[in-house]
Amino acid sequence: MTIFTITDLVDWSRAQFALTAMYHWLFVPLTLGLGFICAFMETLYYRRGLDPQWRRTVRFWMRLFAVNFAIGVATGLILEFEFGTNWSNYSYFVGDIFGAPLAIEGILAFFMESTFVAVMFFGWNRVSPRLHLASTWLTAIGANLSAFWILVANAWMQYPAGMRFNIETARNEMVDFLDVALSPVAISKFVHTVTSGFLLASLFVVAISAWFLLKKRQEAFALRSMKVAAVFGLVSAVAVAWTGDMSGVHVARYQPAKLAAMEALYEGRDGTPLTVVGLLNTDKRHDNDAPVFDFELKIDKMLSLLAFHNLDAFVPGFNDLIYGNAEHGIMPVAEKMERGRKALEQLSLYSNAIREGNTGEAARIKRLFDVDTPEGTAFYDDYFRYFGYGFLKSEHDIVPPIGLVFYSFRVMVGLGVWFVVLFAACLVMLKKGVLVRRRWALWLMLLSLPLPYIAGQAGWVVSEVGRQPWTVQDMLPAMASVSELSTDAVKTTFFIFAVLFTVLLVAEIMIMVRQVKNGPEAIND
Repeated sequence: MTIFTITDLVDWSRAQFALTAMYHWLFVPLTLGLGFICAFMETLYYRRGLDPQWRRTVRFWMRLFAVNFAIGVATGLILEFEFGTNWSNYSYFVGDIFGAPLAIEGILAFFMESTFVAVMFFGWNRVSPRLHLASTWLTAIGANLSAFWILVANAWMQYPAGMRFNIETARNEMVDFLDVALSPVAISKFVHTVTSGFLLASLFVVAISAWFLLKKRQEAFALRSMKVAAVFGLVSAVAVAWTGDMSGVHVARYQPAKLAAMEALYEGRDGTPLTVVGLLNTDKRHDNDAPVFDFELKIDKMLSLLAFHNLDAFVPGFNDLIYGNAEHGIMPVAEKMERGRKALEQLSLYSNAIREGNTGEAARIKRLFDVDTPEGTAFYDDYFRYFGYGFLKSEHDIVPPIGLVFYSFRVMVGLGVWFVVLFAACLVMLKKGVLVRRRWALWLMLLSLPLPYIAGQAGWVVSEVGRQPWTVQDMLPAMASVSELSTDAVKTTFFIFAVLFTVLLVAEIMIMVRQVKNGPEAIND
C-alpha cells in the first residue's frame, strides 16, 4: 500500500490544476483578441464596399482563430471538471457562489459564442454581409463575456464578497450577486486579463505579418493586417499597464502577503522602495538575518506610491504579517489561527448538538453565526473572519514561494514595457513607409511572438501562486479544499493530461504553421 500525507495529495492536486490551467491559457488569450481583430477587419471590408482584398484578409485570420478556438474549448472543459474531482471540499464549501458565474458563462456567454461562431465560419455565402458582420462581432463579444464570468469566479477567490455562512449546511451562500460580479477586484482582473489577450493577439498578427514581409510574400496583405493589429496592440499594451496598476492597489489592500512576495519584502517600512531588478539571496528566510538580495536596483518610495498612491505609506513585510505590528493594526498570524480554531470549534459543537438533539445549545451557537444580530456581528468580527486560519498548521504557512512570485512579476512587467515600445516602433515605421526595408525590425517582431505567452503565464503565476496557501483568501486553504483521493490516482492523471495537452499543443502549432505557409491566397470563395 502506498503511504502518503495530505501534503502530497494537496501538492499533486495543485500541480494537476496548474498544468491544466496553464495549457488552457495558451489558447484562450489568442481567442479573446483575435476575435475582435477579425471583427475590426470585417468592418473595414463592409465599409469599403465589400473589398475582396479585405475579405481574403479576414478569412485568413479567421482560419487561425478557428483552430485555436476548438482546442481552447477542450482544455477548458477539463479544467471545470477538476473542481468536482480534485477539489470537492472546496466545491461544497463555496459552490453556491463560485458555481453561479460559471453556470452563467455556460448558459449565456458560451451558448452565444458557439452559436454565432458557426455563422462566422460557414455563413460567408449563405447570409447577408451585414448579418455575417454582426455574427463576427457577437462571436468576439461572446468569447470575452465567457472570460468575464470565469474571471468573476476567480476574482471572488481572491476577494470573497457578497456571501454569508449558513451554519445548518456548513456552506457559504451568495446573498448579493452584484457584490460578487462587480467587485473592484473582479472588474480590474477582467480588464487586465482580457487586454493582455488583446495584446497577445495583436502581436500574433504582427509577427506572422512580419514573416510574410521577410519572405517577400503577400506584402499588401501583411501591411494591411499589421496596421490594424499594431494600433490595437498599442492601445491594449497601455491598457494592460494601467489596469496592472489598479490590480496592484487591490493586492496591497486585500492580499498583503502576495505583495510582500512580489517584492521579497520582509521588513515593512514607511516610504517603501520598489525593487526594479534584483537577485535574491537563496539563504534568506523570514526567520533569519541574511540579506534579502545579492544585487538590487531600487526606486525610493515607489512601492508605497504604487500600492497606496502615497509616497510615505507603510507597506507591511512578512515579519509584520506573521508576527504582527500593533502600530499599524496588523494581528499576528498565531492569534488569527487561535481565533479561527475557536470558530471551527463552535461549528463542531453545533454539529454535535444537532446530532444529540440538544436544541437549546444548537440555537445558541446558531445565533453566533447570524450576522444580523449584535451577537453574531461580534462573533464574526472577533472569530469567524479568521475561519480559514484555523486550518493552518504553522504561522509560516501564509508565506508563498517568494522566489517564483518575485521573478515572475518582473518578467511580466519587463515584457509589458517591451510590448509598448515594439508596437509604437511598428506604427512609426509603418507611417514612414520604411518597415519593409527594416529587416532587423521584422525579425524582432517575429522573434517576439512567444513573449506575450510567457508574460501571460508569469502573470497567472503571480496571481495564483502569490495567494497560496489560500484557495479562497483567508477563508479556505488548499489543505482543506481537496477531495479524498489517492495521491497515485492524481499523479497518474497528471501525467496523462501532460501528454494529452502537449499533443494538442503540438498539433495546433503544426496546423497553424501549415495554414500560415498556405497564406491567404489559398482561400477560395
